[in-house]
Amino acid sequence: MGIIVWFVLFAIVIFFAFVVTRMAAQNKEDGLHDTGLAIIEFGRAFPNEAIRQLQATDNGQAIFVRLHDNKAGFMRNMSRHFACHLIEPGRVRVVSSQTGRGLVIDFLDAPHHSGDFEFASAKESSEVALWLLGNYIAEPDKDLPSGNTVAANKQ
Repeated sequence: MGIIVWFVLFAIVIFFAFVVTRMAAQNKEDGLHDTGLAIIEFGRAFPNEAIRQLQATDNGQAIFVRLHDNKAGFMRNMSRHFACHLIEPGRVRVVSSQTGRGLVIDFLDAPHHSGDFEFASAKESSEVALWLLGNYIAEPDKDLPSGNTVAANKQ
């Protein structure tokens, strides 16, 4: 009888160790490399926003979202959940990183998300910078004064 109890306890310990190592490996692999998951999570957070394009960071821990009306959004993997927010015009500061493949971003509304975001290439980094630049200018500031004519419109 004693050997059976020890065998059952040993089996339980082995099973528990297996489950714990699988959970640890899953946490390491988790990220936002899966764009389908990113679309679902961002859509759940902001159901009235249509996603136009996504750009993930090189490590997959953050995704920048370009929305239908040239607004920008942001998602970050927070280990057990995904934090999503819309970037308000004028509420972000962007500087190119030293590598040239990344951006140093300060979110004024969410400083805990600020940081250095590296992308796979400089092209991807500049694309996200353009999204944030388009979002950086408030809508009333985008309108040109009606009295001025642009050189391209002159014939």
